[in-house]
Amino acid sequence: MLGLSVPAVDALLENLRRSLADRILAIPPLPSNSEASTKLAILFSGGLDCTLLARIAHDLLPQDQEVDLLNVAFENPRVVKAAGNRSDPAVTVFSQCPDRVTGLKSHAEMQRVCPGRQWRFVAIDVTYAEFMFHRPQIVSLIYPHQTEMDLSIACALYFAARGSGFVRSGCSTDLVPYTTSARVLISGLGADELFAGYTRHATAFARQGYEGLADELELDYQRLGNRNLGRDDRVVSDWAREVRYPYLDEDFLRWVLSLPIWEKCGFGQPEIATGFLNHDENPLLEPSKKLLRLLLWKLGMKSAAAEKKRAIQFGARSAKMEVGKTKGTQIIS
Repeated sequence: MLGLSVPAVDALLENLRRSLADRILAIPPLPSNSEASTKLAILFSGGLDCTLLARIAHDLLPQDQEVDLLNVAFENPRVVKAAGNRSDPAVTVFSQCPDRVTGLKSHAEMQRVCPGRQWRFVAIDVTYAEFMFHRPQIVSLIYPHQTEMDLSIACALYFAARGSGFVRSGCSTDLVPYTTSARVLISGLGADELFAGYTRHATAFARQGYEGLADELELDYQRLGNRNLGRDDRVVSDWAREVRYPYLDEDFLRWVLSLPIWEKCGFGQPEIATGFLNHDENPLLEPSKKLLRLLLWKLGMKSAAAEKKRAIQFGARSAKMEVGKTKGTQIIS
């Protein structure tokens, strides 16, 4: 049974700390004539993967080092049409975006569990008009990728990497414009492919057990470079920023790939089947990426540890931005 006491939980912390330290502790200082002070930002949906990295970063960084949490939300015409007229002016298409809701929730938990650091939540709101203005540039950057799914993922990363949004001014509820000065961004890419975070992984296990799941994970891992890394690097670096991937560190990968599958996720394990109640030793967490969930739970972030997986294009609502029925595999017109 995969629980908090299994050695893999502590080993995960040790290996992920080492990977993250290599990527955040030697960031060059900002120019001496710069008034900004933030060197590090995290692409932050509030989900499991990025929140775990933020939590571990807190233990590595000096207490006075600020961290920007970049959270993007889109004005999607389909969502606006379905919502109709709103009577509450405080409720907007951006505030109801799934990743905005989750992001603010995890940000609040981070402030409680890791006090004393300025966790600056940057709300990046992208209107439909702004998306359409930048669309040709994004399409150019992602080439030779050219599907609607590539576009919807890339545009979320593109605007998040721009880093321009709104932050709360001190203790006030007023929002003020802000652009991050960080040149290094941290991404949680790779966690789903390594620890079985996608729905298709649950489907593979249901159909063919651990053998089928192993084949699916191997396929995902092998195509990460072709599918994601080039595309994502181009859209991020267009804003003169560098994205770093702690889950894809070579030593970390070597360790993860040496683990048996049943120590990475909880599919088929008895506490899910029999419905054991939550308790300190075996919290009832969903089986996808369970090893990551257990570690985040152990580090005090119990709400974020229970967050369900949501693809970036659906969480930020950048999928199917244009009118008409489209499929993710459809070629961009």
